[in-house]
Amino acid sequence: MKYEIPAPMLAKSVPDIPDPAKTPGGLSFEPKWDGFRGLVSWDGTDLEIGSRGAKPLTRYFPELVEAFSRLLPETCLIDGEVVVPRGEPGAQRLDWESLTQRIHPAASRVQMLAETTPAMFIAFDLLARGDRDLQSEPFAERRAQLVDLLGGLPHPIHVTRTTDDPAVAKRWLAEFEGAGLDGVVAKPLAQPYAPNKRTMFKIKHARTADVVALGYRVHKSGAGVGSLLVGLYNAEGRLHNVGAVSAWTDKRRLELVDELAPLVQTDASGEALTGEGEKSRFSAADRDSSFVKLRPERVLEVRYDQLEGWRFRHTVQFDRWRPDRDPRSCTYEQLESVSAYDVGAVLD
Repeated sequence: MKYEIPAPMLAKSVPDIPDPAKTPGGLSFEPKWDGFRGLVSWDGTDLEIGSRGAKPLTRYFPELVEAFSRLLPETCLIDGEVVVPRGEPGAQRLDWESLTQRIHPAASRVQMLAETTPAMFIAFDLLARGDRDLQSEPFAERRAQLVDLLGGLPHPIHVTRTTDDPAVAKRWLAEFEGAGLDGVVAKPLAQPYAPNKRTMFKIKHARTADVVALGYRVHKSGAGVGSLLVGLYNAEGRLHNVGAVSAWTDKRRLELVDELAPLVQTDASGEALTGEGEKSRFSAADRDSSFVKLRPERVLEVRYDQLEGWRFRHTVQFDRWRPDRDPRSCTYEQLESVSAYDVGAVLD
């Protein structure tokens, strides 16, 4: 049976682990895996992996295509996450950079990475099994069917663990970040699958840091600040670009141009100096990544969830300006350190 891959069900952010008693039917908690959302369709002959953005991921993960085709006991439609673990057994963590490198146009490169940095799939929902459409069933039933179908399969296919105990979920939130996960998801046990609707809850780490404004990109409309680039100083005193702040209103974008004008670096003729920013492999080839350079004299406080290497993992949110802070005091030392935790222990 061939399945139509729906838009995935989504989650809305909440600040704390929710109380299951306040949700009809209760809640199921599970780790929030930090990877590519993948909906896997297997009709007995063809295997397709669809992404959250409706773009096929199939060609980028040949090792998963082979594993699913060989191991799945019957036709099905599965919702889950594609992740790449790195490190020695017993000290593994998810590696976002290795995962993103898999999105490459060259088949030879994809095959090489499939062998050197193989992915695994974490299943967390079952939308169809055989000729049975499960999307209208409550999550409690879909979860039971998922465990029955995939629970005994070997690596690289795994079923995520769950708990109905909010205290355990709170412990997971603290511990599993050390394995590269980015929070906890809470799912109403009585609700059906709701494509493209935020009916689940996600709880992620919320932290603040003082960072230095080092440049800005002009908004795609051609007017105002589209994003503000921010940095942190390392132990040697070098300022690193660690991410960007965006989501300004139209009015605020225009105001920022005037506010930041005194900080714009200029050449001998008075023209603004520009730099070339990094491009994501997901960005369009013709996307302008240039930015206007600012003298590193203004500090702002931002909210972030986690660090990936030298940079913030996601776009950060503006909190407030900090005129009381010396830019040189904005160092990596202020960031919260996270104790290492093994991915294998999260899977068990």
